[in-house]
Amino acid sequence: MDDLLALTGRAQATHFWFRGFRQFVTPVIAGLASGRAGLRLVDCGCGTGHNLQLLCPYGRAIGLDLSQSGSAHAQAAGWTVLRADVTSLPLASNAFDMATSFDVLQCVEADEAAVREMARIVKPGGAIVLTVAALDVLRGDHAEVWQEVRRYTPATARRLVESAGLRAERVSFMFASVFPLIAFVRLTQRLTRKLGRAVRADTDISTPARPLNLVLTALVSAEAALVRRVPMPIGSSVLVVARKA
Repeated sequence: MDDLLALTGRAQATHFWFRGFRQFVTPVIAGLASGRAGLRLVDCGCGTGHNLQLLCPYGRAIGLDLSQSGSAHAQAAGWTVLRADVTSLPLASNAFDMATSFDVLQCVEADEAAVREMARIVKPGGAIVLTVAALDVLRGDHAEVWQEVRRYTPATARRLVESAGLRAERVSFMFASVFPLIAFVRLTQRLTRKLGRAVRADTDISTPARPLNLVLTALVSAEAALVRRVPMPIGSSVLVVARKA
């Protein structure tokens, strides 16, 4: 886990996927904040704490992570982070304006319990923002290394939040622009593993060569702007925005 977090930490600033992720998610969080700056926000499964930067402009943001190394990494970066399981949050009910969880739930066996906990801690009218890995066909080295339990479709992601009593306001694909590339890479990974190739932890996290990384960054940036008006028919991730009644 320490090695994976170190790889992730090095990639987050420059890798096209992380750049694109921020461009998809940042306007969503800004829209939910609606110009307010005194909110209480929590990121459940914060890892290195990098995504707390997306929340802190809107109030006091804290993180939670189960791994000791993840919590320590985030705390060393200056974030307030608690070590906790997302299925049993050590936080008061109805206390937060927004709860987020980015690319965590696909690795959580009890994903319904985790979402119920997030629903519990947000105030009535509060928002929950999730991103989850999409489509079983995209399973590859990354899924093995991070021990993914499942992948989601928009329908299963919607049912997940509705099972916690939340109202789904948006359920949409992300990364349609690079879907063919990701699908090809993941299929190649599965086929070559059958021929005896070992799973590599850094396959999907290492930043591509600069020219390719710039091209892919431009693609996902254009998609992130377009998806605000036109939903994508497919993608490698699903974004969910839900509201507590």
